[in-house]
Amino acid sequence: MIQFERFELENGLKVLFHKDTTTPMAVVNVLYDVGARDESEEQTGFAHLFEHLMFGGSVNIPDFDSALQRAGGENNAFTSNDITNYYDVVPANNLDTALWLESDRMLSLAFTEKSLEVQRQVVVEEFKQRYLNQPYGDVWLLLRPLAYKVHPYKWATIGKEISHIENATMEDVRSFFKRFYCPSNAILCVAGNFDLDFVKQRVSYWFESIPSAKKPPRILPSEPIQNEFRELQVERSVPSDAFYYAFKMGERKSEMYYVADLLSDALGREKSSRLYLTLKKEKQLVSEITCYILGSLDEGLLVITGKLNEGVDFEKLDNELWTCLKQITNTEIDDSELDRLKIKVRTAKEFQEQGILNRAMNLCYFELLGDANGVNEEKYIYQAITSKMLRDTAKHILRKENCSLLKIKSKRDA
Repeated sequence: MIQFERFELENGLKVLFHKDTTTPMAVVNVLYDVGARDESEEQTGFAHLFEHLMFGGSVNIPDFDSALQRAGGENNAFTSNDITNYYDVVPANNLDTALWLESDRMLSLAFTEKSLEVQRQVVVEEFKQRYLNQPYGDVWLLLRPLAYKVHPYKWATIGKEISHIENATMEDVRSFFKRFYCPSNAILCVAGNFDLDFVKQRVSYWFESIPSAKKPPRILPSEPIQNEFRELQVERSVPSDAFYYAFKMGERKSEMYYVADLLSDALGREKSSRLYLTLKKEKQLVSEITCYILGSLDEGLLVITGKLNEGVDFEKLDNELWTCLKQITNTEIDDSELDRLKIKVRTAKEFQEQGILNRAMNLCYFELLGDANGVNEEKYIYQAITSKMLRDTAKHILRKENCSLLKIKSKRDA
């Protein structure tokens, strides 16, 4: 059980406090309710660009990292299609430094042409190195627009194309910042060995004066129900043929999300999973295979992916894979297998919650979902899942007309 307190500043900033008496460190985590799904299709990659810009200096702080390092701290950030998250870990007696840094860049970035140009080049190079010049790097640039036709999940967090970042103007980035980087669109968590009154005082001191703004409305186009099998095959300079079966699944707040998560574990999480035992160990069709869900806030994807063994063609793998999926949609798994799946999920969650940083990030994330206490209630949702629920969800998700298949063929085999 993760204990926490909640309060809100007059400018709309939601604040969570998690007391941990066992650590000499403190965490300041700030989640902004903005991700790639909030971008215009003509200007993608902006949420990720801002992840970098937020380290480029703010109105009173020319160098974010140096100030934090002098306080003995470390920091980082990540962007997804749904959120942007920043975190700082510092010795508890330097909590003010982390709060000062986060409040100053929430108040106003420096917005210099130099900073924009530097970070623009960093993102462009990342686009090239990680997505264009790396084996299998462009998978999500291909798979997302195959699976999504309307919803902004159809582009990756890095963006649709490099030109969108290359052409970003100062006016563009200022507008994006003003719209999304405000107290009402953020959730702050402070974790460490403090008293609530002290945290309230320090957070108020650093953040209360930041002007309030209306939380930006989010009106996203709904993805139409997929009713046809989609397939794309490309040739790339990769060591092995690879496959990506993507099935639409329920949104993050739905019951189907949790069942699909457990289903993905049954299919391909470990060496004891269905697909691993059949397609790798028994049939020896693949060198690797796994199944996972994306965890998207809106309608997400359950993905089955792997690499073919040399001499095996896609058609052979496809036939055997659908046979395996048919088995799990037609029969309920036994109680012992279901119990093992639940134990693994519970163990993984408990292990993740060992770290104070993970606890702070999870509290912010569940507060975004509607209630930070959801982090404590998830285990009961998983525990209530039955074999019938797994089979029914498998029947609903694992249908061919609900599938988008990306095949990457090695040029050496072409």
